Amino acid sequence: MLTEAKTFRHVSYLWDGKKAAELAGDEVALLVYRSNLLGADLRLTNYGGGNTSCKAMAKDAITGEDTEVMWVKGSGGDLGTMKRNGLAALYVNRLRSLKKIYRGIEYEDEMVELFNHCIYDLSSKAPSIDTPLHGFLPFKHIDHLHPDAAIAIAAAKDGKKITQELFDGKIGWVEWQRPGFDLGLKLKKCLDENPGIRGIMLGSHGLFTWGDTAYESYINTLEVIERCAEYLENSYGKKRAVFGGSKLKSLPKEKRKQQAATLAPILRGLCSSQTRMIGHFTDDERVLEFIGSHDLEKLAPMGTSCPDHFLRTKISPLVLELKSDEDLSDSKVVKEKLVPAFDAYRAMYKAYYEKCKHTNSPAMRDANPVVILYPGVGLFTFAKDKQTARVAAEFYINAINVMKGAEAISEYTSLPRQEAFNIEYWLLEEAKLQRMPKPKPLSGKIALVTGSAGGIGKAIAKKFAEEGACVFLNDINQERLDGAVNEFNKTFGKDAVSASLLNVTDKESISNAYSEAALAFGGVDIIVNNAGISISKSIADHSIEDWDKLFDILVKGQFLVSQKGVEIMRQQSLSGDIINIVSKNAVVAGPNNAGYGSAKAAQAHLTRLLAAELGNDKIRVNTVNPDAVIADSNIWAGGWAEGRAEAYGIKVEELPAYYAKRTLLNETILPEDIANACFAFVGGLLNKSTGNVLNVDGGVAMGFVR
Repeated sequence: MLTEAKTFRHVSYLWDGKKAAELAGDEVALLVYRSNLLGADLRLTNYGGGNTSCKAMAKDAITGEDTEVMWVKGSGGDLGTMKRNGLAALYVNRLRSLKKIYRGIEYEDEMVELFNHCIYDLSSKAPSIDTPLHGFLPFKHIDHLHPDAAIAIAAAKDGKKITQELFDGKIGWVEWQRPGFDLGLKLKKCLDENPGIRGIMLGSHGLFTWGDTAYESYINTLEVIERCAEYLENSYGKKRAVFGGSKLKSLPKEKRKQQAATLAPILRGLCSSQTRMIGHFTDDERVLEFIGSHDLEKLAPMGTSCPDHFLRTKISPLVLELKSDEDLSDSKVVKEKLVPAFDAYRAMYKAYYEKCKHTNSPAMRDANPVVILYPGVGLFTFAKDKQTARVAAEFYINAINVMKGAEAISEYTSLPRQEAFNIEYWLLEEAKLQRMPKPKPLSGKIALVTGSAGGIGKAIAKKFAEEGACVFLNDINQERLDGAVNEFNKTFGKDAVSASLLNVTDKESISNAYSEAALAFGGVDIIVNNAGISISKSIADHSIEDWDKLFDILVKGQFLVSQKGVEIMRQQSLSGDIINIVSKNAVVAGPNNAGYGSAKAAQAHLTRLLAAELGNDKIRVNTVNPDAVIADSNIWAGGWAEGRAEAYGIKVEELPAYYAKRTLLNETILPEDIANACFAFVGGLLNKSTGNVLNVDGGVAMGFVR
């Protein structure tokens, strides 16, 4: 299947003829290939949105006879990353036979379970609600996508007329209707009434296109979307300025970031009144154009049109009535300004629920906004995890694109509130939510672990990420930090990790790191003061420079990092945890250890002091006391190992065994052991514990706290 590359301006032609030729004869493999190409271009469809299918002959497992089977994207999943196991496989004849027992649109939802009686491959993905939309059309290959350019036309007041004129009647039109069995019948009816059409536009929703081969379907899809995009491009600014023209000039880039970082923890706290949320911020140029326009006040309350957008972004955003250059330094004053707006939004959402609910509707969900617009600065989104928050922002940018296009060619129309409610509180959607796995213990939490590019710090950050937290990695060494970030990205994905350089002795560096964490995730919930050094010298050999360095990094660093973190935690009003990685040396006197032991003792007492002070804020402050953690630890560099070996009269290579043998349990202590202790404090079982010390040293009797 060698093909000549085609040129498009508004979409990406990614088809590789040689690659496709290798898949020739395997229609399902070509379906997966086509799907991945379509999903790779967010101008064609949004993350997780749209579905594709193919129909081909296969052997019936019982009769051995050839039968037509449809492979279609199953429930959930994303076209860009979908594999063969993401497809549902159904007998076409059985699926179409369901028309005989269909009782009408009032009984739409009961048909979904009947799809299970049509399954060809019992190990395939569960069929989605869109299955009949593909099954009732006769074409071998079908694409159903949500391209902004097409939805802009579909959501325009004159969308049907524009579609007919733009494509000379070659694209059919079906009015908005919730996806399901009945919509599948309407698509077939549209095709029967308009033979020879190359696709169907779904009002307010998206686009159906098709072909006899995978490549023909792919090209047809690109050509239709390209035509829509060209039409929009040629229409911008013709009737009137985009979004009515600029009303507000955006702040410069750095000032936008500064305002966003300062405001994010306050917004996160307000959005987390029911469930702790993770934030995302973007100042994408498309966002700035919209939030700085004259039409913002008119369009924002209308909400979105495409149900895929709506499910991610809620019925409408909250637009902040703050000046872009507002003084945000006094968080109490800022919060007082914002609370009435959040109260009004929650009241609006409750009224929407009460007005639209049915007798069997699920209980009202979280009434807080998902999308928050700050004119002149950018867009915030808040959701249960970083990926969901980021994708919500992407979907709202899709919605902005749709509004921009629809307003350029006609007049934008959104989903009626009742239709929006019927989608949001659809019992099938509720069932899908109920099937979601239980959140991990640290889901919704943000952790900043100092010195987390290696050793104990990295082990702690890794443990927290495994348990669902978003982690903010930092280190004073860029190369070491880059390596840790790459490792975490591969293991946990980019949404779970962010990072920056951090010098714990420098107040500006600390402030910058917290700002980056606020921009990445919305704030901070867990602070682990782990960064440190070690110097082992006799009192005679100990210099004042050694002493100052130890107290600067260990004590001053713990103080400064905690001080800034407490400020953010108080802005959020969500409680929090500070864990200080101290040492057995805080309570045990040993030789050649005057500076290090004194600094560790200061760290331990600072923990107690902060625990006593921060209880009213529900901020727990606890200590973990390790001992002799050698693996991948920075503290063994710089002569510490040699110093300790000399103090004990042994060789450096004998230290691990020496330390293990002196413990009551005769155990070697690993970074993962310290990580487990930290998790014990923050994992939910010790929420009423503060000011405590947890020794992780294998049992050193001299280190018992008494």
